[in-house]
Amino acid sequence: MKVERLDIPEVFIITPKRFKDSRGFFSETYNAQYLKEIGINHTFVQDNQSFSIEKNIIRGLHCQLAPYEQGKLVRCSQGKIWDVAVDARTGSPTFGKWVAAELSEENWSQLWIPPGFLHGFCTLTPNVMVQYKCTGLYNKASEQAVRWDCKELAIDWPIEIEKVILSEKDMNHPNFSVVDNWFKYAA
Repeated sequence: MKVERLDIPEVFIITPKRFKDSRGFFSETYNAQYLKEIGINHTFVQDNQSFSIEKNIIRGLHCQLAPYEQGKLVRCSQGKIWDVAVDARTGSPTFGKWVAAELSEENWSQLWIPPGFLHGFCTLTPNVMVQYKCTGLYNKASEQAVRWDCKELAIDWPIEIEKVILSEKDMNHPNFSVVDNWFKYAA
């Protein structure tokens, strides 16, 4: 596996190797021991999968508060997404900053988003399949979210903004200014 650190060092891209032959390929997409060696000391307790039919769909920006916060290991096994992580840890030197990575069936990369971050993605192609492992179980009461297009974050989504497709729920989230001690930064 190859590891690439992003501008927020706690968020990074992991690209598993693919072993190809005339039949196709084999890839080890998850290895707990290797993840521990590169600094992911979390236990994954839930796997999620989404399918998006069209290009220009945005899902996010979501998180869960303690004690149900979630780290996520995200991958795209069909199509292509642009995956975003926003630092929501009060006191962090990168609080309110975001990083993003393109994940696709071609590049086979995964994005590690630790607890304390907002997460969202947009579809760059139709027919997108996304899987992610979570370090916490889903809990509706601890669910929080921020607008995908809030000016405080100024996320540069690489899609046609006038054609964005959102769920009704994602249309009505507040701006990032509501993030007040949702998560604490531990230096």
